[in-house]
Amino acid sequence: LYSLLILKNGYLIAEGYFNNTTADAARPIASVTKSITSALTGIAIREELLPGTGERLKDYFPEIDWEAIDIRKSAITVEQILQMRTGYPWEEYDGYMTSLNSTNDWIPFLEEFPLMNDPGTQFGYSNFTAHMLAIIIARCADQSIRSFASEQLFDEMGIEIKSWPMDKHGYYYGSGDISINPRSMAKFGQLYLSEGVWKDAQLIPSEWVERSLRVYSSSTYSSEILSYIRGLKYGYLWWTGTAGNHQIWFAWGYGGQMIALVDALDLVVVTTASVRYTSEDDAWPKSKAILELVGRFISDL
Repeated sequence: LYSLLILKNGYLIAEGYFNNTTADAARPIASVTKSITSALTGIAIREELLPGTGERLKDYFPEIDWEAIDIRKSAITVEQILQMRTGYPWEEYDGYMTSLNSTNDWIPFLEEFPLMNDPGTQFGYSNFTAHMLAIIIARCADQSIRSFASEQLFDEMGIEIKSWPMDKHGYYYGSGDISINPRSMAKFGQLYLSEGVWKDAQLIPSEWVERSLRVYSSSTYSSEILSYIRGLKYGYLWWTGTAGNHQIWFAWGYGGQMIALVDALDLVVVTTASVRYTSEDDAWPKSKAILELVGRFISDL
């Protein structure tokens, strides 16, 4: 654990830093980035850069010969990407993580990765499709998603992006590893609790926040993987579950990165942790311990 922050009613009430970490230290927040990509999708729709969630994936990648591949891929929509219901592999469980990790050129996987299910029918967590969504936003906005995020969201909130990795083509990853500090993560969480409002400015449409924090997949993992956060479900690139008597929504990243929202208590809990473990077998027990810590804390409230 590197940091732990708790906001109540918009005020920072507890803050701790460990392992020589300071309040200003930014760390890669792994898949918490996906929830930021979700917010940017809603903003792109508000700005009329992206017509809506019904837009088809294929229309934003003219370099792919869609006629020559699985015809079902032509029906995949932006909404299905947000819901993780495209039919593309759940890379971690379907054996495609090695392919992702071996290259920074993911666009060809639109052709190469098979569909495991018909689009829209089943949940399958995909880093690949989350990045394709970031590319769609960049192409619609005709600017990098990093500059779009700064102009539309982060500059207004006083959030500094320390780093953000790019793929071979110069597109910033929508799936993971933006680096911001823990207080910036807490601000982003509070923005969602405040229905997209920051200091009287409606940065994210309130209707988008409501749509994002709505369950679209009531079945994700085949069994319970946590003791203190139960019944994991999924919205628009946000997780949800039950901790004690409380429903929580959370942005969740590899290694123990987390922004947890408890609307009923007007509470935000943020954690950051190491992402440099020696193996997957080492990573999950440690990240699980952090998730359980947050879940137990909320359960006791």
